[in-house]
Amino acid sequence: MKITFLGAAKTVTGSCYLIEACGIMFTVDCGMFQGNSIIEKRNFEIQHYHAKELQFILLTHAHIDHSGLLPKIVKEGFHGRIYCTAPTKDLATLMLEDSAHINEMEAQWKNKKYARHGKIEKEVLPLYTVEEAQNVSPLFTPVSYNTMFEPHPGIQVTYHDAGHILGAAFLELVIKEEGKEVRLVFSGDLGRTDSLLMHEPMTPPQADFLFIESTYGDRNHKIDQATFDELVDAIHYSWTHNSKTIIPAFAVGRTQEILYCLYLLKQQNRIPDIPIFLDSPLAIQTTKIFETYNSYLKFNDHPSFKTILDGLSVKYTPSVKESKEINELKGSAIIISASGMCNAGRIKHHLFNNAWKTGVSIVFVGYQAVGTLGRKIVDGAKTVRIFGEDVAIKAKVYTLGGFSAHAGQQQLLDWIGRMYQPQMEVLLVHGEEKAQEVFSKLIQQKYGLTVYIPSYLEQLELTAESQKVIVSESKNIQPVEWSKLTDTIKNNFNNINLKLKNIAQKPWETQICMYDRLVELNQEIESFLNYNK
Repeated sequence: MKITFLGAAKTVTGSCYLIEACGIMFTVDCGMFQGNSIIEKRNFEIQHYHAKELQFILLTHAHIDHSGLLPKIVKEGFHGRIYCTAPTKDLATLMLEDSAHINEMEAQWKNKKYARHGKIEKEVLPLYTVEEAQNVSPLFTPVSYNTMFEPHPGIQVTYHDAGHILGAAFLELVIKEEGKEVRLVFSGDLGRTDSLLMHEPMTPPQADFLFIESTYGDRNHKIDQATFDELVDAIHYSWTHNSKTIIPAFAVGRTQEILYCLYLLKQQNRIPDIPIFLDSPLAIQTTKIFETYNSYLKFNDHPSFKTILDGLSVKYTPSVKESKEINELKGSAIIISASGMCNAGRIKHHLFNNAWKTGVSIVFVGYQAVGTLGRKIVDGAKTVRIFGEDVAIKAKVYTLGGFSAHAGQQQLLDWIGRMYQPQMEVLLVHGEEKAQEVFSKLIQQKYGLTVYIPSYLEQLELTAESQKVIVSESKNIQPVEWSKLTDTIKNNFNNINLKLKNIAQKPWETQICMYDRLVELNQEIESFLNYNK
């Protein structure tokens, strides 16, 4: 049996594991890469997925970093079944169409931009279209938790509640080849034991190989009183400044948890009675799905998610016109919008219109991947580029780790302990390398298990006899073109020197603005050098 890591290897996006066993090929997940331009280029390297040869896909949950390349795979010739839970089927159908719409809009925007500058040579095409996303839906095959099924002779699969988002699962695979049996567990994304909405992850079965996420392998977090207090502080800060509180939130899971939290705070009279806008068509539709699958959720004193919504009086803004009207609104308001990492969607418009205003608060309630707009703001950027313009960050930025839908370090360790057996080998996926290195050492110290951190496109051979991981070299990875980049930087520096005389003739105010911008760019370079000492 061979496994190739097509994504989420030393990074948190693009989850996809290509498995060759019992004479066939299939994948666990098929996620989109998100982050900087170099990482996102991997979305177009579709040849590694062997789309026409895949027999089926096992989807752990609906988040785009796990499902977002499904339309591309189908377009390239995949026509097998995509197994997932019923809520995942409904959520993924919505999310993929939304992702396609964003891809179409961004391609259209780039083509117009290049045309305006006379630089268009070849039309920019979207990763996939809405129509191509719609072609995925008929392939979804719903399965239930705790019910084993056999998608192919010799391969047994069981979905278990992962407690991450609605319908999320971790997978138990039993693969029988040549009279020998290997047990695998893929964690998918694991939820917290103290989630406001989701059940805690189920106890995992024992396995020979555990593929476990490590998003927060280097730190703990929990939703406690301090998390609620900080959210209250952010809302009151903007309220006292007659300004808005902007909350970038993933449309699936995080938005609904924030709504529940606001409901609790309102019941306790801890936040003022100001308008609350849910400005994301996807989040609005998702919230309606949450009402449908109430049995997948947990509540303390409330019989249904609809009870929460009725008590909160949230204003939905599905249309573009309604969304624009929010930015024309005078006074305080809470705006929840997607995408959670601020790379796309209406949240970019809200940041564009508000991030430069003193008195505004921006509240991050989820993980921000390297290279995303959200990560830049969280890391303290003085200015960011939005819609081709430099936008100053004058708003007060809050980062609330307690709302993460991912298990923290100790919860991950405890989950491993519940399935511990001394021969098990652990492979860390879905995490940044530094977090994985910390987590790897902890696992070895606490349990004495063998831990491996795979790389992108690395292939492992799993053998039942020795239960050892045989590592083959990573292949087809394009080297980073450092020399090309440094040459460009040198040329730009030389051009600045050549143009100084012309710049010196400009009005003093213009010179100061240009000078400040170059100072900021220089500070970013210095920060980069200090980070990599």
